[in-house]
Order: sequence, then structure tokens, then C-alpha cells
Amino acid sequence: MDSTFRVGVTPDFYLEVKGKFEAPVESKLGNLAWLSVHPMPPQPSNFVTAAHLDQFDAVLALAINFTRESVAGVQRTAVVARWGVGYDMVDVDALTENDIALAITPGAVRRPVSEAILALIFALSANVVGQDRLVRAGKWRGDLPRLGRSPQGRVLGSLGCGNIAQELFRLAKSIGFGRFIAHDPYVSPDVAASLGVELVTMEELFAQSDYLTINTPLGSSTRGLVDAGLLRRMKPTAFFINTARGPIVQQAALIKALQEGWIAGAGLDVFEQEPLPMDDPLRQLDNVILAPHGLAWTEELARDNSLEACDNILTIARGEVPASIVNKDVLKRPGFLQKLDRYRRKV
Repeated sequence: MDSTFRVGVTPDFYLEVKGKFEAPVESKLGNLAWLSVHPMPPQPSNFVTAAHLDQFDAVLALAINFTRESVAGVQRTAVVARWGVGYDMVDVDALTENDIALAITPGAVRRPVSEAILALIFALSANVVGQDRLVRAGKWRGDLPRLGRSPQGRVLGSLGCGNIAQELFRLAKSIGFGRFIAHDPYVSPDVAASLGVELVTMEELFAQSDYLTINTPLGSSTRGLVDAGLLRRMKPTAFFINTARGPIVQQAALIKALQEGWIAGAGLDVFEQEPLPMDDPLRQLDNVILAPHGLAWTEELARDNSLEACDNILTIARGEVPASIVNKDVLKRPGFLQKLDRYRRKV
């Protein structure tokens, strides 16, 4: 096996983030004689193949699928370093069973995603998109279908109270919301209390929120979690905001809620199918703001995601364990520990 620590970069980077990730990656990984960085060749149907994966000790991954077949028989790879925090495209159990760690970048996404949520809150509150369309149609403020509203005194709710939601509540403190509420069976009550967040039931969250935000990972327990029953509990004046993952929400139910006025509107950066199909009914609705799963894609996000992912790779290359490993069970596996020991002896 080549003694150089080889890092592969998944091909979707060069399509979706070209010109935005190279400099920070170069600043971290470019001047190390014992490490080399290589673009991976195109992967069939956006699924990583085992033959290509096994050429690298680490892979910097954007939005590409890692299946059980992707890691079958792979001996060399020690870490998949995800550029971001979502890992619904990764078979985590398969990685663990093949002695491969999955590392994510929670520090890099915390602020940009929280700011994106606030941007949607303000845009929905002030009907920014509707006002823009009005002027473009040659009309003026007397033709406004509704007045805006202030978030002050209203209830900000979050499904999930983890990394991003906690930052959202911190940023929102100065806005003057009347209450912060969240549903999350895993968050410590002490952590929630320190943020001024009241933990409530799922039903209470949907019934009481004026702005309902989705901040939970997509997994088997959350796929399709937000259904018609929960949406019907919402106030007709409430806004629904999703910057997490589209399949958490039953999109047909959300469309019906928007069409029939169960809720006042929605801000969506994620969808069941991405890109959003041209014939999707969401495109025809005036009470929804649509974004291309890129609302949080700021210059800072591109820089910090790259830097944090490279730090995760370098930590593994030193034979150490990154703090942001998802599949912590891999730390108990002799095969993974042998990889770390081998890297440790090289440094």
C-alpha cells in the first residue's frame, strides 16, 4: 500500500462548489509532503464505488451516496469527512462494520443555517416576496393583499433542539419573541432552560408556534414525521420553515396546508425531491418562499465547512479521533484502531 496518506474529493464538489472549496482545502492539506489530495473520478449515478473508495485513506464528501456496496471489501479507507452535517445519503452502519469513521462539520453550519432560518422568518413576516412581485407587476402598496407582521411577542418553535436550533434561539433572543418552545426527546432540560426554551410535546409545538422551524436530522424515525395531522394543529396565521431535510415532511400534506389555508405560509430550502421538479405544485403557490437547498451557502459556510472537514481528516491522519464522529461505535473496532495506530506511527 502507498505510504502517502491519500485524500479523495468526491466529484460533486467540482460541479456544485467549484471555486469555493479549493483554497481552504489547499491551505490545510496542500503543503504536507506525506499527504496528497486527488479528485475522484465520476461515480455512477452519484454512488461511490468500492474500487474507487479503496484508493484513499480519507474521502472529503459533499452530497454523494455511500451504500453497503460502496464499502464492501474496502480495506484502506479510515474516514469519510462530510462537508456539512446531514448524512442521510450514508449507510452509517455499513461504514462502521467496515472500520470507517464518518465525521461531520457541526461548527461550520451552526451560524449560517441559523441565519438562513431567520432570513425566512423576516421575509415571511414582511411578505418580501409578495411585495417584490407586486412592484414587478406595476402595482403599489395599496394593492397589498395583507400587511406584514412583527415577530415581536410571538412564539418561535423548533422541532429539534440540537446544534442549529440552539444557535437559532441564541440569535433570536434580541428580536423580542414572546416564547421559545421546542420538542426534542434527546436534549437536556438544563440546556434548554439555559436558552430560555420550554420543552413541549410534539402536539403542543405545532399548535402553539407562530413560526415552526424544522431542525432535526433525517433518519428512520423522522422520515415523514410531519404529516397532515400535525399540520392541521397549526394556527392559520403560523408560518412553517424547513431548512433541514425535505423528507422529514410529507410534502403532499404541506402543499394541501398551503393551498387550503391551514397555515399562512412557508419558507422551504429543502424538498422531498431535489432539484424541485418543474411541475411541482409548490412552484405555483404565492404563500411559499422556495430556495435551492442553498440558503445557508455563504462564503463563510464554504470556507468553514472545508476547514473543519480538513481538520477531521488531519486528526485521523495523526492517529487521533475527531470530536465530530457520528458512528462512535467504530472506535471500539480493532480494524479501525489498527488504522489509527498505523497512521500514528507514520507521523
